[in-house]
Amino acid sequence: MANQKKLKAFQSVSGQVTLPGSKSITNRILLLSALAEGSTTIMGALAADDTHHMIVALKKLQVNLTQKYNGDILIEGTRGNFKNKSAEIFLGNAGTAFRPLTAALSFSMGQYTLSGEPRMHERPIKDLVDALLQFNVDVHYLDQEGYPPLKISPSEIVIKGPIKIRGDISSQFLTALLIAIPLTKKEVAIEIVGDLISKPYIDITLNLMARFGVHVKKIDWQHFVILGSSMYVSPGEIAVEGDASSASYFLAAGLLAGDIEVKGIGKNSIQGDVKFAEALALMGADIHILETSIQVSKVATLHAINLDCNHIPDAAMTLAVLALFAKGTTKLLNIGSWRVKETDRIKAMATELRKLGAAVIEGKDFIEITPPLEIKEHVEIDTYNDHRMAMCFSLVSLRNIPITINDPDCVNKTFPTYFEVLESIAKA
Repeated sequence: MANQKKLKAFQSVSGQVTLPGSKSITNRILLLSALAEGSTTIMGALAADDTHHMIVALKKLQVNLTQKYNGDILIEGTRGNFKNKSAEIFLGNAGTAFRPLTAALSFSMGQYTLSGEPRMHERPIKDLVDALLQFNVDVHYLDQEGYPPLKISPSEIVIKGPIKIRGDISSQFLTALLIAIPLTKKEVAIEIVGDLISKPYIDITLNLMARFGVHVKKIDWQHFVILGSSMYVSPGEIAVEGDASSASYFLAAGLLAGDIEVKGIGKNSIQGDVKFAEALALMGADIHILETSIQVSKVATLHAINLDCNHIPDAAMTLAVLALFAKGTTKLLNIGSWRVKETDRIKAMATELRKLGAAVIEGKDFIEITPPLEIKEHVEIDTYNDHRMAMCFSLVSLRNIPITINDPDCVNKTFPTYFEVLESIAKA
């Protein structure tokens, strides 16, 4: 295969890593800035495929957006009224762009079509659409019911009572609804049907909405109320934290092979994936969480864990690879959302771990991993066009095991320079 990354056997890692901006935070701030009153300067935004799709979409909607030479982004807010009322928008496989834009454009009195890559058209959106239909919006599926692509047409917004939405498939559906509702200029109550997964991602949404002047009343994670007087107002300047999900690979690298300091997240991070450090501590890691960085050092023995990963669904993938080097059987629970991500991550993770010799049991919402006596070398790992598969399995090389990553360019989704950064801290 021409497009491969052959990682040699590395003996150790050391140094500092400065994280790229958070994808989740960047795309939320880009949209909030576009919807707000006033001008916003965004500092430290992630420059990657997913955020590029959001930027291109906003420009197509005629948002005045300027990308400066130093990486800052300047956005002139539209006060919730996009100038372009007719557009075809392509969003790749960027769920953090597709879902919130679906909701925002449903309240924008325009004619829009939203599409993406083939995998995006396999990722469910029915729960969000069902919630939007309760507002009397005109949203139609252009192909298979329940999945993109979508067509949105102008409609009169009607509120007849609390909006009900399922919370057990993807937190992005609730995030999309929360961000878009202030555009209705009506008081709206949301009721969650069933359990709400990935609550830390909703916390990110609520935190950033508050930075733009919209405060949501939250009751027991089951009820949310947005006042009719709510309106987004620019904070002027806003900085993007480092990506806590991306931090997981380098924190794991330190645990496996040396001493690493990861800069860009710390004690005051608003991202749930910062709690990945606590999972590493359960495996035996020596962790120090500082104001703006986290330090981790290699340990002699990794312990298997049995962990509910609802709060760290993305970073939990890194734990699955660490399980290869742990003493005992690791079980990661409450990861059903893996099934509807960039690929079916439970199936993909099980397939690739078995290539390395692990015994794996996969369930609807869990994975159980027992490490082999000896990990196989020179294995080719398929990545399924999933950036996290590539980054997770690269860590195997840090235990003196050469490995090949197929289609390594999939990391461009969130971390284009990942392999360069990894090799800069690794020593053969």
